[in-house]
Amino acid sequence: MTDFPTRRQVLSGTAGGVLASLAGIPMSKAAFAATTYTAPNPRVRIDLNKGWRFVRADVSGAETPGFDDSGWTPVNTPHTWNAVDGADGGNNYYRGVGWYRRHYAVPPELAGKRLYLQFAGVNQVADVWVNGTYLGQHKGGYSRFRFGVTGVLVPGADNVIAVKVINARDTNIAPVSADYTFEGGIYRNVSLWAVDNLHIRMEDYAGPGVYLWQSDVSAASATVTVTTKLWNDTGGTRSVVVRSVIADKSGTVVADTRSTAQAVAAAAGAEIRQTVTIDSPRLWNGVADPYLYNASVEIHDVTAGADRIADVVTERLGLRSLAVDAATGCYLNGSHLGLHGVNLHQERAVKGWAVTDADHTQDFDLIRELGANAVRMAHYQHDQKDYELADERGLIVWAEIPLVNSVTDSTAFTASTQNQLRELIRQNYNHPSIVFWGIGNELTDYNGTATNRLLASLAGIIAAEDPDRLSTYAVRGEDPDNAQAGLHTQTTGFNKYYGWYYGSKDGDLGAWADNLHATSPSRRMAMSEYGVGASTTQHALNPPKPAPGGSWHPEEYQSLFHEAAWKQLAARPYIWGTFVWAMFDFASDGRNEGSRPGINDKGLVTRDRQIRKDAFYWYKANWASTPTLHITSRRWTQRTDPATELKVYSNADRVTATLNGTSLGALSSSDRIFKWAGITLSQGQNTVTVTATINGSTYTDSVTWTLA
Repeated sequence: MTDFPTRRQVLSGTAGGVLASLAGIPMSKAAFAATTYTAPNPRVRIDLNKGWRFVRADVSGAETPGFDDSGWTPVNTPHTWNAVDGADGGNNYYRGVGWYRRHYAVPPELAGKRLYLQFAGVNQVADVWVNGTYLGQHKGGYSRFRFGVTGVLVPGADNVIAVKVINARDTNIAPVSADYTFEGGIYRNVSLWAVDNLHIRMEDYAGPGVYLWQSDVSAASATVTVTTKLWNDTGGTRSVVVRSVIADKSGTVVADTRSTAQAVAAAAGAEIRQTVTIDSPRLWNGVADPYLYNASVEIHDVTAGADRIADVVTERLGLRSLAVDAATGCYLNGSHLGLHGVNLHQERAVKGWAVTDADHTQDFDLIRELGANAVRMAHYQHDQKDYELADERGLIVWAEIPLVNSVTDSTAFTASTQNQLRELIRQNYNHPSIVFWGIGNELTDYNGTATNRLLASLAGIIAAEDPDRLSTYAVRGEDPDNAQAGLHTQTTGFNKYYGWYYGSKDGDLGAWADNLHATSPSRRMAMSEYGVGASTTQHALNPPKPAPGGSWHPEEYQSLFHEAAWKQLAARPYIWGTFVWAMFDFASDGRNEGSRPGINDKGLVTRDRQIRKDAFYWYKANWASTPTLHITSRRWTQRTDPATELKVYSNADRVTATLNGTSLGALSSSDRIFKWAGITLSQGQNTVTVTATINGSTYTDSVTWTLA
C-alpha cells in the first residue's frame, strides 16, 4: 500500500507526486450564511457483537469453516476471559490462547461494496480468518484495526469469521509488564463496514481518513485545514471532487469548499488538502463550554460529467488553542486553566475489560461529578467512546501508548511501539479534548541506550505526525527528576507517592516541587500520579501511614493524604496539571494488599462504581461547583471507642452539626474541611446530622454510628 507523506509535509506543502494537495474553491459567505446541512450517509456499519462462540484454549483447525464449535461457549463481544481470574490475586491468571468463531450472512444488498472488518480492541495478538482465508495479524492490545474482506466475506452467503487471540507475555510487544492485569479477548466492539469502491481511506492506521488541523484560533476567527485521504478501488480512473462542509450544532453551514476535479487512477489514492476560515467561531472551551462543530467530507465522482456522492465521513470539530507556561501553567483559548483530574483505567468489577458504552458513560458521569477538568487515560489507547465523552464533557486529555516499565532492545519491539503511537495519533487526531501525547510511563532503565533511543524516536513521530500538540512522559517517582522526559518531550509528568511508598504526606511533595522548579525553571511539569490505597471496610481515627503492601489500608488515611496533597499542589501554579491515581479501583492480579487481593485500591471510587470514597468528596468540595456536604467515616458504623471526631467536606461557608439532636455548634472554614473534635458517642445508636446553606438552598447529611 502506498506510503503517504507525514501530516507535517502535507501542511507545509512539501508532499509531492500524485499526492499533491488541491486548491479549494470556497463558496461565498452569502452562499452558506443561512444554509443548513445534513450530511449524507452512504456508508453502512453493522454490529457484529452477538453470536460468537469461544474456547479458552488453542485448538487445531479452528480457522476452517467446517470446524465443529458446537461445544464452545456462546458469548457476545465485548468479551474477556480474565474478568474473574484477573482480579483474584496470585498473579496466576490465564495468559495464553483463546479462539472466537461466528457465522454471519452478509446482506445481499452489500454486493459490490468494499467491505472492512473492524475490531476496536483485541488483547494482545489477533490472527483473523474469513471462510478459511487468512487476513492477517494485528499486534498491540489497545488500538483499532481493520482488515479488507471484499471478495472473501460473501454477501448473501453464510460466512465464518475465526479469530485467534493471544494475551501471553511477548517481549516484542509493549507493554511487557505493568501494574495492572493484561486481560485477554475481543474486549471491544466488532463491526463490519461497507463503503463505495471510491472511498475515504479505511486503512490509514485505521484512522478516519479525514484529518482536521486547526490554526490561528481566536474569538475572531479560526483556520481549519481538512486533509482527506481517498482511495479508488473502482477498477478505472475516476474524476474526483472533494467537498468539505463545516456546520454548527444547529446544522447551519459556517464553511463550505469544493476542490477542483482530480483524476485518480485505479488502485491508487490521492491526498487532498482544503483550507477554510471560520469567522467568530464558538470555541471549545473545556467544561465551561465544550462546543462541537461537525466537519463532513463528501467524495464526489464526477467522471463523464456525472456528480455522484460516493462516500462521506463526518468528524466532530472543537476549535481551541492550548499552551503551557513553565511558570504559570496551562492556558485554554488564552485564559488560564489549572488542570486537575484523574487517571483512568478501562477495567471494572465483574466485566473486567469488556465494558460497554453505557459503562464508559457512567465513568465520565462520575468524573464530571467529581469536578475534574482533565483525564490522563492510562496507560494505553482507550476506546473511542472515552475520547468522544471527553470531547462532549470538555475534559482535557492526556493520551498515551502502553510503553510501561521496560524496553526490549529489538527491532520488533521498536517497530511495534512506534506503530502503536502512529495508531494512537491517526485514530484520535480529530478529538479536541486530546492535548498531550504520552510516549511512556516509568521506564526503569532511564539511562539505558535502547530506552532513550526509542523515546527519542517516539518524540520524533509526534513532531512529524502532530506538531501542534504537546509530547509528554511520566517519570517514575524513584528516578532522578531529570530522567528521560527532560531529554525527549516538551512537558514532563512526575509520578510521586510521598506519604505512601516513601516520605511524608505533610510537606514533602511541595518541597520537592519547589526544589525542582527552582533548579529547572523552564521545565513544564505536571503531577501525573499521586495517591494511596483505601479500603471502604477498614477504618481508624487519624491513622498513621499504613504499610503500602500490608493488609491494613484504612479509608481515613486516604482522606488525610489527599487533603495534604491537594493543598500543596493547588498552591503551586507552575504545576500545569495534577492527576490523582486513580479514579477507580482496578484489577492488578499481582497485588495482595488492603482488604482485597488482586486489586489496586487507590481509586476514589470502588471497582464496581458503587461507593464514592471519602476522598472523592474532598475533591468534589474543592473542584465542583455543585453543592457538596459530606460526613466522612460514614461507613465506620460500628464503634468501640466513644471518643471520636466529626469531619465534614463541604463547599459551604458555614456548617451546623448535631449529635443525637444536641447541637454541636456551627463552624466556618476556608479550606472546605469542617471538624468537630472531642465529641463523645453514647452507647447504642448515635445519629449525626449536618446542615448547610449553599447558593441559597439548604442541604442536610446524616449518618448513624453504633457504639458497642
